[in-house]
Amino acid sequence: MRGKRLRWIVAGLAALVVLISAAYLRDMHHAYRRIRSHGTVIASPYGDIEFSTGGSGPPVLAVHGSGGGYDQGELLARAVLDDRFHWIAPSRFGYLRSTFHEGATFDDQAHAYAHLLDHLGIQRVAVVALSHGGPSALLFAVIHPERVYSLTLISCGVASSTEQDQDQANQKGNLLVTVYSHNPLYWGITKLFRKQFLVLMGADHTVTARMGPEQRELVRRIIDDMNPVVPRSEGVLFDNTATLPNERIAAIRTPTLILHAKDDTLQLYHNAQFAAATIPGAKLVSFDSGGHLLLAAEQPAVSTATQAHIREHMSQSP
Repeated sequence: MRGKRLRWIVAGLAALVVLISAAYLRDMHHAYRRIRSHGTVIASPYGDIEFSTGGSGPPVLAVHGSGGGYDQGELLARAVLDDRFHWIAPSRFGYLRSTFHEGATFDDQAHAYAHLLDHLGIQRVAVVALSHGGPSALLFAVIHPERVYSLTLISCGVASSTEQDQDQANQKGNLLVTVYSHNPLYWGITKLFRKQFLVLMGADHTVTARMGPEQRELVRRIIDDMNPVVPRSEGVLFDNTATLPNERIAAIRTPTLILHAKDDTLQLYHNAQFAAATIPGAKLVSFDSGGHLLLAAEQPAVSTATQAHIREHMSQSP
């Protein structure tokens, strides 16, 4: 009897492994097909640059965060803009089909943005950056101020810190580097331990519990559309090790809007405080909650503030 029961358990486990493997292979097939079916690649002095575009109207450069690519840039643009803006969403260095060169810096990435805009025949843009898209967006405004008429930072990394909380955030970043290096690991964690992964992503359970259906769907897209992660792993490592802008942002004269949640445990609130105190005339809009998923948790407010900021300074732009 005991041997028969053991055989049933083994058979059940084998069937479960088969089902999980089939689901994984199906999802990876769809994910790879999705990222390969869209996006354009151009050559540049900084390597290949992949990007996509959409909408019509004032041009906006949508800069994705860690774990992203042009597809996350598209998601960012659609979450905060409408069809009356022409958005450009590049894949940053090491993401999807954009080249990563050893020794590359966020300054190089800023120059790559300028090359992309030259290729598209666009002189000036509004810039909207998410998470670790912040450093290169900030340096774009430092190095090429004539190309940027407004800058919006959503939950962005800006400056290094020696605070104890920063050590904990850095540990999360190091763990994410490992997770993003393996497609099965990322897929399995986000399918079986999604709540725990969202905590790792800088948003505790109270943040997600307050979300409505549309907000939850945006979170699902953010998490699921990072599959496959291996084509993004070099970019994640680059983000985690490259030097942040720090005090250099004092040179920015671009009108800057900073949107950040006080309970963000991945890109800590000190980033927003530092940016607001250092960039002349910067406006900080703080949220008591939202974590690092502020884009989804406060999507209507973030969208309204972003569009108003862009339009205000677009009208003042020569």
